[in-house]
Amino acid sequence: MPRHVAVIMDGNGRWALGRGLSRTQGHRRGVEAVRRIVRAANGLGIEYLSLYAFSSENWSRSADEVRELMGLIKRFIRQDLAELHEAGVKLRVIGARDNLSDDLGKLIDDSEALTRDNRGMTLVVAFNYGSKDEIARAMRRVAEKVVSGAVRPEEITPGLLDAHLDTAGIPEPDLLVRTSGEQRLSNFMLWQCAYTELIFVDALWPDFDGETLQQAIDEYHRRERRFGGTSARTRGQ
Repeated sequence: MPRHVAVIMDGNGRWALGRGLSRTQGHRRGVEAVRRIVRAANGLGIEYLSLYAFSSENWSRSADEVRELMGLIKRFIRQDLAELHEAGVKLRVIGARDNLSDDLGKLIDDSEALTRDNRGMTLVVAFNYGSKDEIARAMRRVAEKVVSGAVRPEEITPGLLDAHLDTAGIPEPDLLVRTSGEQRLSNFMLWQCAYTELIFVDALWPDFDGETLQQAIDEYHRRERRFGGTSARTRGQ
């Protein structure tokens, strides 16, 4: 079983359009898919599940759609936190928070604090997240330590940068799944996915379920991870 599964949840708008519904209705059905996958992943024994919920580029969408997405994350936390906490799930939200509303920021902080000591699956929600922004913020923190003398330039290593990323302490994803048939990372965990197995599925996110997740995991098991080395099948030939 992959230890860490990351998912780029894509296709809410297309799902709604294909049914003559509004994008808002598509996003609401997407939240139902989130609930299904969190339960399925927890039941499978996956240790970390990362979901790309709202990117730092999504602010360019219409004001109405952004307002709806902000409301959905609030409702999800308020309505589902008790179930997550009871199931032993630890919630961790990554991404910039300086431009979030005070009430949303406090809701996120309180939710993380409530579940911090849980020992079950860690649910990582990437919200207001962009990988390039994350790396830049991490580099600024490292640069500040270099200027202060706390870190010497020769001490800057990949491991040091890892420790300053939003995902510090979280293992790199073993498997990344993107729904809707699109085949790109869209500024999601660019640093962390250096050797992640990427699987692209045609299912739109509102249709994604435990069976689709299991199919992706089955495909993951058929692959040989080499991390830059040679294949066990060809080694020595």
